[in-house]
Amino acid sequence: MAGAGQVQRNGVLTLSLPSLDERDPLFTEKMRLSHARNLDFTFHLLLPSPIRKLLLILDEIVQAARILYLNDVEMYFMEVDDFGPFSQRNELESLNAVLQMLISMFFAANPHEMETLNELQKATIGKLNSIAIQPSEKVITEKVDMISEELLLKWGQTHGAKLKVTISYFEEANRGVMALEDINVGESALEIPESIIISEDLLCKSDMFKVLNEWDGMTTDTLLLLWSMRERYDPLSDFKNYFETLPDSFNTGLSFGISALTVLHGTLVFEELLQAKEHLRQQYDLLFPALCASYPNIFRTELFSWDHYLWACELWYSNSMKVIFSDGKLKTCLVPIAGLMNHSVSPHIIHYGRVDTETKSLKFQLARPCKGGEQCYLSYGSLSGSHLITFYGFLPKGDNPYDIIPLDFEVPDADNSYSQAVESSRTNHMVRGTWFSSRNKPHTYGLPPLLLTHLRSVLKKGDMEDPSMATEDDENEVSERALLETIISIFEPMMEGLGEMSDLDRDDLSWDVKLALEYKDLQRRIVSSVLSACLAGLEILGST
Repeated sequence: MAGAGQVQRNGVLTLSLPSLDERDPLFTEKMRLSHARNLDFTFHLLLPSPIRKLLLILDEIVQAARILYLNDVEMYFMEVDDFGPFSQRNELESLNAVLQMLISMFFAANPHEMETLNELQKATIGKLNSIAIQPSEKVITEKVDMISEELLLKWGQTHGAKLKVTISYFEEANRGVMALEDINVGESALEIPESIIISEDLLCKSDMFKVLNEWDGMTTDTLLLLWSMRERYDPLSDFKNYFETLPDSFNTGLSFGISALTVLHGTLVFEELLQAKEHLRQQYDLLFPALCASYPNIFRTELFSWDHYLWACELWYSNSMKVIFSDGKLKTCLVPIAGLMNHSVSPHIIHYGRVDTETKSLKFQLARPCKGGEQCYLSYGSLSGSHLITFYGFLPKGDNPYDIIPLDFEVPDADNSYSQAVESSRTNHMVRGTWFSSRNKPHTYGLPPLLLTHLRSVLKKGDMEDPSMATEDDENEVSERALLETIISIFEPMMEGLGEMSDLDRDDLSWDVKLALEYKDLQRRIVSSVLSACLAGLEILGST
């Protein structure tokens, strides 16, 4: 995206959001949506304008920004005449884009324009401060052994890291990062020098590099895995302080035992976990024991076991970040200290993907304020619960708008004369918890409009002997009852497959079984909400 706010004289202030990027996969959809809602990405303000007028224009700017930063899931679940907010991620992106636009205009503004910009900036920050957030988890106050964490912080600062946070232990979240002082929007919670970021650049200095670079099928990601397996146990490693803060086990879904997998049978994540575990095992078997046999001095058998390989995979899956370095190259890396930040659906930090070329450091700037003593959260991305369990080993607190259940519909036979008319441009649909939706709108039932449109289209054509003869009256006579009963027929078997909620005493269960049950409860809750919405719709239809 390109573009920025600009000042235009003669009593007119022109505000410009970044323009839509034609490379955005949603470019066409976003353009259509902005035109349908009569929204532009450039706004003209007559000066002076009363505060009331400024706030109305600001609302329009924010609505346009929300469209600009929609992702595919948010776009899919948009409802007719819904102008947002669409998610906390989208709202943070949108308001911060507006704020950056305003800040960029200050240097060229005259006193009258400055006054207007100040009012808009104050109102935008007020909107950021009012975003509904989940309560921060409490810091564990009793004495906890923090020697390795304290050494990591000192090591980082010795190498130039700048910190407004410290490492703490929190209830339920284990370790995380706590703000040492109030940190405002745009300020950096921490700055990590590029020189202490672990990336592929380190491989060239390792005796592994030449050997592995010539190994058939070797990738950079695998090189990094193998490097970290040995570096973890090197007492002379430059990153000794970092590796000593890492756990003996990451407890992600990749380490789930048979009992936890049995619990997950019938859920979305079950097949995902099995495939991921099988893939990792196949990759390991391609490398070992062949590497140990060929280069025993470099690949000592005791350091390159399956358990150590799995640990390294979980390290890179759960802690790595993709960052553009000062040389302009995108690299997968581990960022000391920052890797201890926890994910949230209400994050403080949403962008951290580019090293600052002037300071040669990776800055973690806040998109919303964090008070001193609170846990400072990072966004790992717009990720579903199944992905977070598989590769990170947790479910986030609060309602996650990206917890979806995908629905794939078969495309009608190509030789069917009306198949293209029935089938929309997409055959993959989805649902999520209906608590995200506005149920008070007629004929929506808390379900996504695109799904309902698709099913109505299929039902209309399926009910007619000659679909090509459909009239406008026929279009309005689709049985809503048939629609709801169809959806129920899809989701009732899902609910049966999930079974009844377990009444086990979970305190005595292993970590993986607890997490598996938590995920299954979430799936059950989503499916139940869909079925309840359909039954409520049938009840309304029956009373009319």
